[in-house]
Amino acid sequence: MEAQQLELLGKLFAEWAGKEAEKIEPLPRSGSDRVYARLTAGSTQAIGAYNPDHAENRAFIAFSKHFHQLGLPVPEVFATQPEAGIYLQQDLGNQTLLQTLQQERAATGEAFPAAVRALYQESLQQLAHLQVKGAQGLDFSLSYPRTDFDQTAMLWDLNYFKYFFLKLSGVAFHEQALENDFQALTDYLQAAERSYFLFRDFQSRNIMVHDGRPHFIDYQGGRRGALQYDVASLLYQARAAIPHADRMDLLEHYLDALGTIHPVDRDAFKTHFFGFVLIRVLQTLGAYGFRGFYERRPHFLASVPYALKNLDWIRENVQLPIELPELYRLLDAIPKSPQLAALQKTWDAPQTLTVRVASFSYRSGIPEDPSGNGGGFVFDCRSIHNPGRYPPYKKQTGRDQPVIDFLRANSRIETFLQDVYATVDPAVERYLDRGFTHLMVSFGCTGGQHRSVFSADQTARHLQEKYGVNVVLNHFEQEKKNWIN
Repeated sequence: MEAQQLELLGKLFAEWAGKEAEKIEPLPRSGSDRVYARLTAGSTQAIGAYNPDHAENRAFIAFSKHFHQLGLPVPEVFATQPEAGIYLQQDLGNQTLLQTLQQERAATGEAFPAAVRALYQESLQQLAHLQVKGAQGLDFSLSYPRTDFDQTAMLWDLNYFKYFFLKLSGVAFHEQALENDFQALTDYLQAAERSYFLFRDFQSRNIMVHDGRPHFIDYQGGRRGALQYDVASLLYQARAAIPHADRMDLLEHYLDALGTIHPVDRDAFKTHFFGFVLIRVLQTLGAYGFRGFYERRPHFLASVPYALKNLDWIRENVQLPIELPELYRLLDAIPKSPQLAALQKTWDAPQTLTVRVASFSYRSGIPEDPSGNGGGFVFDCRSIHNPGRYPPYKKQTGRDQPVIDFLRANSRIETFLQDVYATVDPAVERYLDRGFTHLMVSFGCTGGQHRSVFSADQTARHLQEKYGVNVVLNHFEQEKKNWIN
């Protein structure tokens, strides 16, 4: 975020809060042009946003106010300055549903842990309310860039897939035959009832887990459309990789929840559901192709294999009541593309970038970088409240749950780590783009036992989940002591 936008957000925060922000932290960038920062003054906190697209801002702000008045789980908008493209919204924390899923999988070894299942179920219940009740009285004329997810909008998505995935990945196709199939698919999907609020990008990265409950963000692309699309978006999100049986259970749970507030013909819903699954998966591949092939941001291509698994499942299990010969031929051809096969070898092979993440004790000194690159980033954790000062934690480490709970409840460790990610992530992206092979990120504290261990573990997980890079994790002090303190 530019210094000018940060200054403007600081002024807006001071006007709203009645006091100056003590800290303004830029948050890690995602795939859009929107940029965010966390502003804090004592116990008062807000997320500031800057977006040069004013029409998109108008949609998000108006939708948020409407949904919040209805008691739906969205952030409250605190203050706006439309001419500057900035606004303040409620801070829902840093934990997404996707992160929760990945963490629970790592902890339990289960493909779809019970704790996450409950969060998905509640998300789908709240989605039904957002789609049906949220559409009532909503000013759809503010929808951007189009009021409806209609045939034109669907064709935009399909052409996105055609030009940014098929063409750029070298998959040959018959253009007119494919256009005929696109027309047939969109004609078919047009028959679904389309009078509801369509979130547009309803996936687990856009669901925050705040106070143990799901909350929704990033619906500025919402418009009028069919119920099925958002359900398909969540259940068939590539990175989430939800097992098929669990997807079907969640679909039934959604239909049960929908039936309590709105009449639903389950068979009619399911008739069109898998058509929306297909168009959503194709749109996702188009997005990955645009970011990865066209913008040359290779970490986006790491998600392509997950989306291709969804395509495989569709090819083997979904038979729509329409003829789509060229499109289904492509579903067979895409995995056999020489360029994608070459990329698959890259995905399957060890990543070229290795990030060494380490914890250490300042008493023993900063660890050397064995790659010879000079040590990379070194973060000092000694400003974080130290659990080691308290007898119950003296023999424990930053991997023990009581220590983790202490750090999260009694220190600024989460804010500290967000600062770390905001610094390290752009370097990782640049290293990936330029083909660099080594980076080191080290965390030091007094004893190398609590704060630095937790920070190193969290950062290693973050980098693996976000970029899929090789991570070598060392806890120098603890490994010397064989984790006996």
